[in-house]
Amino acid sequence: MFELIYPIGPAPLFPGIKADGGDVTCGEYLPVVEESGVVIGRACRDYCHSGTKLLHPVVHLHVLDRQARLYLQKRSDNKDLLPGRWDTSVGGHVDYGEYIAEALMREAAEELSLTRFNPIYIGSYTYNSGVEAELVNIFAAVGSFDLRPNPDEISEGRFWTFEEIDGFMGKDVFTPNFEQEFRRIRHKLLSLL
Repeated sequence: MFELIYPIGPAPLFPGIKADGGDVTCGEYLPVVEESGVVIGRACRDYCHSGTKLLHPVVHLHVLDRQARLYLQKRSDNKDLLPGRWDTSVGGHVDYGEYIAEALMREAAEELSLTRFNPIYIGSYTYNSGVEAELVNIFAAVGSFDLRPNPDEISEGRFWTFEEIDGFMGKDVFTPNFEQEFRRIRHKLLSLL
């Protein structure tokens, strides 16, 4: 499995200034990384999402049932990025000082109350959107789970067949990141069943 490599002491702090020159308020710090996973700094979440394109790690978990269906979450309308779009079962940032496996377990518990599962590492890649650059770490879990979406994070969730997903691709139903990731790992997900 891919893992982050932190420096011995605190990593340098990137400035809290947006690309447009405005100030950033810092609620949480994210590790700034190289593609290899070496942590080269830390920055406020808002700064990472302000067009600076600082590469920061995230985790994605794809939850499958034995009927070859994939659980998707509909992002809350409160989300600052892509509210109301269907997305990966679980997705979230790795906090500064946290390792990928820790972030995966924390996010699964926060978003779906999912605490007992065996994560299967699928791979890692970089994703660039209009406002951020992410080092995405993909995992899957297969089984029968009691999933309870957190209403602060997720407006609804349900299992989708792969055919249903195919029918809505490219129609602004899913997040762009989910669509490209699903195309990338579809065969790997099916091989787990």
